[in-house]
Amino acid sequence: MATDTATAEAFAASWNSLPEGSIYTKEQFEDWLSPVDEKDVRGKRVLELGCGNGSLMVHLSGWNPGYLEGVDLGSSVISARKNLGSLPFKNWEVTKGDMTSFTSPGFDLVYSIGVLHHLKDPRRGFESVIRNTKAGGRFHCWVYAREGNAAVRYLVDPIRNVVSHLPWRFTKYFVATPLAIPFFIYAKLVASIKPTLLAKKLPLYEYSRWIAKREFAFFRHVAFDQLVTPQTTYIPRSTLEKWLAGSDRVAPQSAYIIMRNGNSWKFGGTIKS
Repeated sequence: MATDTATAEAFAASWNSLPEGSIYTKEQFEDWLSPVDEKDVRGKRVLELGCGNGSLMVHLSGWNPGYLEGVDLGSSVISARKNLGSLPFKNWEVTKGDMTSFTSPGFDLVYSIGVLHHLKDPRRGFESVIRNTKAGGRFHCWVYAREGNAAVRYLVDPIRNVVSHLPWRFTKYFVATPLAIPFFIYAKLVASIKPTLLAKKLPLYEYSRWIAKREFAFFRHVAFDQLVTPQTTYIPRSTLEKWLAGSDRVAPQSAYIIMRNGNSWKFGGTIKS
């Protein structure tokens, strides 16, 4: 619990320092949620576990859920409530609490994007996703993959292990900002070259082409997110397969695992009726 609290507050420092509104584009939101789409949300009860500043909830509210709730352990709930409060959609709630122990009567859709890999016990976070999805409901998650992230694991993680213990302003402006500059240049170069077989062997090729669409401020945000957290796990596909197969609530035929941008996994399914 102590590690998760430290991680939640580290991310809150990041989220609460952002301008009002969503940090993500609608395209990014739809990419993260796919294969879940608007028809799976409209009129339904939806829960986000680990909602941060509500950036994803802002976009999801446009899909007109019947009710939308976000849960986060950190003080980022302050920003989340501000961001949701400025929307025309009003049937929402942001709850400050530990997502791994959060319990509800059940939601039609439960999702958790970019959170499980920062938990002290990622499996416990997954079990909460399953627990809070009602019979016949859907769940969807996104996590960092072990596959395709060698450059991050060997180059960025050693730096994170040090700077995650430093004041967040120092990390953001004196570490994340200068480190984001070479990656910004690299991603723009990767995006500009033809997608040959040789080019596709470059480190973080798919991810670089994806993030190259964004401005430098987003690169810095991503770098800061990588560095500010004291806890990150890169999860292999085999672990996700065990989680899905090991849950007696998941309908086996519904389970899916999808590689995203060459270095992360989207996975989910349906709960047995």
